[in-house]
Amino acid sequence: MSLIGTLLGYALTLFILVLIVRMVLDWTGQLASGPSRTAKARELTHAWTEPVIAPVRRKLPPLRAGGIGIDLAFTVVFVAALILRSVAFSL
Repeated sequence: MSLIGTLLGYALTLFILVLIVRMVLDWTGQLASGPSRTAKARELTHAWTEPVIAPVRRKLPPLRAGGIGIDLAFTVVFVAALILRSVAFSL
């Protein structure tokens, strides 16, 4: 296993964890009413992940199903990060 592959794998692991935190904060933000105490954490996770998700979202807009919007770009980035992490750790 190479040092670069290991470092890249750990960076992708950190990115995946930030994506999971973003997902949880988005879900809890939708359920909460009134001002949120997690607004700063939500802004931070969006700032870290949006530069990767936004280009994918331009090519793959959210899917609307009635009153619900499903962000397929988030799912594509999440799965791609998982695959790239596996490849990086196998180098």
